[in-house]
Amino acid sequence: MNFSTLFPTTRHGAHAARHAAERWLTGHLSADDPRDGNLAVVAALLIAELSANAALHGRVRGRAARLDLYLDATELRVEVTDARGDRLPAAQHADGDSESGRGLLLIETLSDDWGVRPHHPGGKTVWAVCRRSGPSRQNRNPNSPPSSKVSLRRGSIR
Repeated sequence: MNFSTLFPTTRHGAHAARHAAERWLTGHLSADDPRDGNLAVVAALLIAELSANAALHGRVRGRAARLDLYLDATELRVEVTDARGDRLPAAQHADGDSESGRGLLLIETLSDDWGVRPHHPGGKTVWAVCRRSGPSRQNRNPNSPPSSKVSLRRGSIR
């Protein structure tokens, strides 16, 4: 099952895309399965972070960003594509008083894997995967690419 929406790279656009994706997920996850309840919460945070980053760091006048969700029996993949391929996520450490710079920690903590790949003709797609079953996050291999897609670079989300 797939969900896809374009959104303007503004705070309001990212907010609207996030809410549309959350509504879609609510209709496709089982309320009776505790794993899906946890997945919905994690997905909402990942979607919010990735779409907000696209609005903040991926903005190109006149170009929209795209939020895609791919849900199957084994995993949920969240992908956000924007037009700024020149602004790849880079390691950034926030000090204790900073209000930003914690995106990498959030994405790494909540997802089973994540990365970024180029998107023709000059954008990028930042993705995160949450497995519905299988090994826990503590037992994962952080160097293995998700499914059939290969990570070109792992880095922080600013």
